[in-house]
Amino acid sequence: MILETIIPIMGSEGTWIGRCHVPKNAAFKNIAGPHTVWVHKGEVYDLSFYFKSTSELINTPSYKNFLNTEDRKINKLCNLEEVLENSLYDKRDMDKPFLLAPNDTQAIKACGVTFIKSLLERVIEEKAKGEPKLAMQLRNEITSTIGASLNHVKPGSPNAVQLKEELQKRGIWSQYLEVGIGPDAEVFTKSQPFSSVGYGAEIGIHKDSYWNNPEPEIVLTVSNKGEIMGATLGNDVNLRDFEGRSALLLGEAKDQNGSCAIGPLYRMFDDTFTLEDVKESKVSLRIEGEDGFSLEDTSDMGQISRSPEELVAQVISEHHQYPDGFVLFCGTMFAPTLDRGEKGLGFTHKLQDKVTIASPKLGKLTNWVNYADKIPKWEFGINAFVNYTLERSKAEIIG
Repeated sequence: MILETIIPIMGSEGTWIGRCHVPKNAAFKNIAGPHTVWVHKGEVYDLSFYFKSTSELINTPSYKNFLNTEDRKINKLCNLEEVLENSLYDKRDMDKPFLLAPNDTQAIKACGVTFIKSLLERVIEEKAKGEPKLAMQLRNEITSTIGASLNHVKPGSPNAVQLKEELQKRGIWSQYLEVGIGPDAEVFTKSQPFSSVGYGAEIGIHKDSYWNNPEPEIVLTVSNKGEIMGATLGNDVNLRDFEGRSALLLGEAKDQNGSCAIGPLYRMFDDTFTLEDVKESKVSLRIEGEDGFSLEDTSDMGQISRSPEELVAQVISEHHQYPDGFVLFCGTMFAPTLDRGEKGLGFTHKLQDKVTIASPKLGKLTNWVNYADKIPKWEFGINAFVNYTLERSKAEIIG
């Protein structure tokens, strides 16, 4: 694996923020836990004395001044190469630092059906009632019937209202079309604070699922004021059979142990990376199976039906606040349909699939598939974080 592609040019350009698990050692008062870090020119610097969480940093307007101050007093934790190599789940030394997902206390939100291709696949799932055998026949029928009608419709526009009326008359309206072209986007809670897994970790699927897939996405990091501060990559692991049986099973389809991967780091906006770069991003997906199966595809953020600003505005407003800020999955146009086994059954994950999501300016997020009950349990939640923070504060005062 070429390390310089995981964090582009090893962080020599751009502002890269994230989290590392730091083991017990004398330098940190023998207290193991998550540290906010800054990656700069191939080195990993510890910011945890100044920012307890990445949320705190993001919601501190002056953090860039701090990073750009020559007399800043921060400790080097390790070099980036070391931490990347130690972040792979099967090679991890728990006595050395490794990457965590960059988000912590922020809410984890997601928007669905924001690309026409994924919108059509959600309609297919609904009509197939979660049965992949029916999907191929329905795919041809639905795509030919309504696919062309959706290509140039702006959600919430008068043309969208007119199309909705026409489709209702034809009896092919769907709840997914409502959030795909209607005035209100689909916004849901993907997972819980601290539950995300990061670069190199295993991701989890439910053992009862027989039709599931990765959903590679751009993930925005948003302040408590609703300002988009940067971006990273994410895998919104999805159980297609669960949601296809009923949209009310969305919570189970989306939120299992290890079903939310984010990373490797936040790239914050600065003079080298802006929101325009996000809008022009190309996101690639590569799946490599132990059975020799491989799949590659690329999506273009330029094809999203609602802009990042529109999506953020649907999440945070006078109606709904997020005091810690939030991260927002922007949606995906990926819905793999390539048959992996029996003809007509389409794609589904197999154990130990290697999933790599990449974008030139955001790096690579790589994870391996396992059952949700076989990967490490999520045990570090909000109470654990509060206790850890208190222990560190006491140790620093005594020290």
